[in-house]
Amino acid sequence: MDRSFVIAQISDLHLDGSGRLLGTIETLIAALRERMAAFAEVPDRILLITGDLVNDPTPPALDEALAVIASLRQTGLFTDIQAVAGNHDVKRPSQRSGRHDAYDYLHLPRTSKSVYYRQAGLDLVLLDSNRASLTTLAGGHVDEQAYHAMVTQSARLSVELAGTLGTSGRACYSEPADNLLRVLALHHHPLPQATGEGKRFLGVPDEPLMYLAAPATFLEAATSLNVTLVLHGHRHVEGLTRYSIPDPRAPRSGGEEFWRTIYVLSCPSSTGQGGDDAGFNVIHFGPASEAERSEYRFTIARYSRPRNDGGFRPLDSNLPDGLISLAVGRDLSRDPAIQSAIEIASSASLKRDQVLRLVRLMLSRPAFHDEGGQGWADHLYTYLVTSHAWVDLEARFARSASKPDVAALAEVRALLRRLIGQSADMLGIDPATLDELLADRLVNRDDLLRRWPMLPREAVEVAGRVQQRLHLLRDLNDRVKLLGLDLGLGGEMPPQGRGPPR
Repeated sequence: MDRSFVIAQISDLHLDGSGRLLGTIETLIAALRERMAAFAEVPDRILLITGDLVNDPTPPALDEALAVIASLRQTGLFTDIQAVAGNHDVKRPSQRSGRHDAYDYLHLPRTSKSVYYRQAGLDLVLLDSNRASLTTLAGGHVDEQAYHAMVTQSARLSVELAGTLGTSGRACYSEPADNLLRVLALHHHPLPQATGEGKRFLGVPDEPLMYLAAPATFLEAATSLNVTLVLHGHRHVEGLTRYSIPDPRAPRSGGEEFWRTIYVLSCPSSTGQGGDDAGFNVIHFGPASEAERSEYRFTIARYSRPRNDGGFRPLDSNLPDGLISLAVGRDLSRDPAIQSAIEIASSASLKRDQVLRLVRLMLSRPAFHDEGGQGWADHLYTYLVTSHAWVDLEARFARSASKPDVAALAEVRALLRRLIGQSADMLGIDPATLDELLADRLVNRDDLLRRWPMLPREAVEVAGRVQQRLHLLRDLNDRVKLLGLDLGLGGEMPPQGRGPPR
């Protein structure tokens, strides 16, 4: 199970309720159907609409937008559809279907909304960028006061996602927030790009027309959210920009590890509003290769339809396969126990062969073998996350498991608790703190290693404790044998089982 997902981004449809754009919509759907065929097996396939679904929020236009969304959903191409409001969706609030009605009618977030996709580890953050005065709103510009309100909301959301307000804000996640991949979507153009229509058509610079008022503040907010990719519409032009910011946590300067990178991708009007070139984007996130599962990349395909001329064609035809490949710059590999917990959570029940496969996945790690290179803090982390996943496995398997299997699973759980207790004692962790760690389903390995030293506490006979740990692991192997598996726990790790040092 990898973390792949696909986002098809369309934008600025500008539907007006007259039906004049329905033929263009059919062309768009046909192109999406053709391009999405390659991703039929990807579990999370998301259609994202980045604003201006309608040209004016009149009842006929809103009804037409709902009908178009229903048509897109009925294609079966997408497992989810999300959208944010654009300035055209909420203008003319004096009409019956004004600003607030448009949000309700089209189910658009008024402030911010976080959508979590468990299997992909994707946190899609939707931000409304329309909170501005009516004068500036009609011109497509977010004023400073409104923008700071949005940034404040982003910062508050960041705090909640990081869990610093308590575990209730993290309850829906299956892994630590630092391991999520965050994609941020909004309507307005957040930062300047090289391609601009202001000078081309109006003879004035772009900057006063379309951008958010405080791009540096936006970058700061996006960085605090650990955002990797920003998706937006609004300007009816294509654009892709890479912004790199020094990472204060980087161990040294120089090289890619010193930078935190954010990509900003623009989507043109997907219906070619006003005679503009139409376009849409397909963003695939997945492993770079089958051989190296821990390295993930974005692959972006941009499609264009010049001036309503024929069908959509690849915009970047000069590149191999017409694709842009972007490195993420973060290690997003999952601990096997967290990966197992996510798979368990997505299953209503487990069959015995599934259980055996998950058991092998969770226990075939260095911490369960005679590996001298790991510290006690590494061991503690591995035993904690494995114990949490094991509880879930027992609960899912309980209905169909035989009594001997239930007993064996319970004995393994008890031995895991003993291994946790021994590791915590070696690090000098008091019982109350250990209880907190046991209750934390989203324990973070890096935080654990920073909080406690790699070396055991003083006045401990290390060699004897190592032998005690190996004895517990051999007992663990005896219990696993009752399930029909001999993993050689407590001995040398088999070469084929070697993996990331977790």
